[in-house]
Amino acid sequence: MSRSTQSGPSQRMLRVGEQVRHALSETLQRGEIIDPVIENSVVSVSEVRMSPDLKIATAFVSPLGAGDDSAVVEALNRHAKFIRGRVSGALRQMKYMPEFRFRLDTSFDNFAKINDLLRSPEVARDLGDGKNNDKDEN
Repeated sequence: MSRSTQSGPSQRMLRVGEQVRHALSETLQRGEIIDPVIENSVVSVSEVRMSPDLKIATAFVSPLGAGDDSAVVEALNRHAKFIRGRVSGALRQMKYMPEFRFRLDTSFDNFAKINDLLRSPEVARDLGDGKNNDKDEN
């Protein structure tokens, strides 16, 4: 029986994604990757999304302290096979070791934009306290 993937990730995909995220974070913390771009920044793994067959893991990362975030993501993608080998010990319960793909996490930037919009004078005026709207209707 086939299940629609439009309803969102399954519980298994979410659980495995979280396990992969922890394993990736530990590997990056240990500093085993010899690359000057990665060594000079702290990389936070905010989320890992697994493909339905659990063979591809897309890791969303936020480089902290790096001048060029895209350079860090490119360096991580260059070392994806090495990282895959280092993470394999922590994920030995998996039948197949997933292929890693790294993407820049822009969710924090989006949250900041939404926060700025909500604090703008135009939105504050429209939201108001709700008391003036009742008086206008009478």
